[in-house]
Amino acid sequence: MSNLPQSLSINPQFGVPNTQSPAPGSSMAAAALMAKDRKMVPAEQLVLDLTNSSLRENALLDLSKKREIFQDLAPLLWNSFGTIAALLQEIISIYPYLSPPTLTPVASNRVCNALALLQCVASHPETRNFFLQAHIPLFLYPFLNTTSKTRPFEYLRLTSLGVIGALVKVDDTEVINFLLSTEIIPLCLRTMEMGSELSKTVATFIVQKILLDDVGLEYICATAERFFAVGRVLGTMVVSLAEQPSIRLLKHIIRCYLRLSDNKRACEALKNCLPDILTDGTFNSCLCDDPTTRRWLQQLIHNVNTAVSRSPLLHQQGPLDHMMGN
Repeated sequence: MSNLPQSLSINPQFGVPNTQSPAPGSSMAAAALMAKDRKMVPAEQLVLDLTNSSLRENALLDLSKKREIFQDLAPLLWNSFGTIAALLQEIISIYPYLSPPTLTPVASNRVCNALALLQCVASHPETRNFFLQAHIPLFLYPFLNTTSKTRPFEYLRLTSLGVIGALVKVDDTEVINFLLSTEIIPLCLRTMEMGSELSKTVATFIVQKILLDDVGLEYICATAERFFAVGRVLGTMVVSLAEQPSIRLLKHIIRCYLRLSDNKRACEALKNCLPDILTDGTFNSCLCDDPTTRRWLQQLIHNVNTAVSRSPLLHQQGPLDHMMGN
């Protein structure tokens, strides 16, 4: 699966919109008229409004909702004076509410709108490298380090993961090197352990994309600590999926395991840490309509079984040995 979950392209909103028609002349009618007028505001004006603190909230909302229809919005955001600084200001402003966790739904929604625009910049081929060179993803890491499971924090983590996911969506070793050098793996593993199904899925997708890069695979398999950390979290998720199945999450997990099996020593280690329920048919019914994932799982089992026939390698000295008790 090379694409991010479709729902990531939709910025989560709090509450349910009022579907009743406002009475003529009421304040609701005036608000509806203003909203209608704002639909006609060009992207250039909305971007300019971002640098005005009194207009920024509405501009963030409008741009995040309509970013798919504004052509070249990413270059416009990046090249407009003060715009990226304004978005970063929105992000930094909620740091004090992360610990202790006091973030409100309104504040979370506002910063998620800013993150949605940064995701737009991270996705665009003309701005992706500039975005990376400016180390802007680092501003999102505090959000991924949170542990509160309340709705405001979950949306914040999910939208932040969407920005990182947009970077890894395109195969680029420079992106992988940056993420590895800034310790993204532990942050993804934290979300994979305690996040919602969707945030777990996106975090696992990011780990998968890192593993699919040769540099990423070598990095994770370089030490027993890294391999064990990834393997433990993957195993925990597999066990939980036996009770609450999620095909899209299971697909990413199996692909991660299969990629780990491409490393000879890691494949040997998987004999000891691959969950039994991946091999005993527990997920057969879940995967009956997904031939690709079934094929990945079959290949994974074949790789591990083949590694067992080379068992003398298990006793050779190497970075994974002490994990296996040697």
